Amino acid sequence: MGRELKGPTGLYFEDLEVGDVATTMSRTITEADIVNFMGVSGIFEELHMSVEYIKKNSMFGQRVSPGPLTFIIAEGLAVQLGLIHHTGMALLGMNEVRWPAPTYCGDTITVSMEVTSKRESSKPDRGVVIFKHIIRKQDGTVVMEMDKVRLIRRRPAADAQTH
Repeated sequence: MGRELKGPTGLYFEDLEVGDVATTMSRTITEADIVNFMGVSGIFEELHMSVEYIKKNSMFGQRVSPGPLTFIIAEGLAVQLGLIHHTGMALLGMNEVRWPAPTYCGDTITVSMEVTSKRESSKPDRGVVIFKHIIRKQDGTVVMEMDKVRLIRRRPAADAQTH
């Protein structure tokens, strides 16, 4: 009988090295995403919900994704990689969050993540890892970037001896 495979189980602190890079699959931001996000979040701005207002008053001239929606879709793509499944302990913070270009309804985004630093914490079962996230749309334009500071589980002592 073979091993029981349970899907992505995440990488431990020791498995991650500065310079490691991962890229997510892509996802298109739809009008339904924007409308549903407004309903859940309560962000009812005409800039996102009124096509007539957008035509007359928006510098973008078309429906844009709210920045927090772009962030949460990018976070979902990053989590789906499985890198922190069962090993991610906490999102400690985000530094240098920027939206240098708009994400429009219909744009397709992809996230690239790079380990830029890591350090042990004062507790032996965890470490701190900083990932640089760069979110690009289909033409390569960077629409968002940030540094995410995550608390990552260290390999249990029994496992560390076998690796």
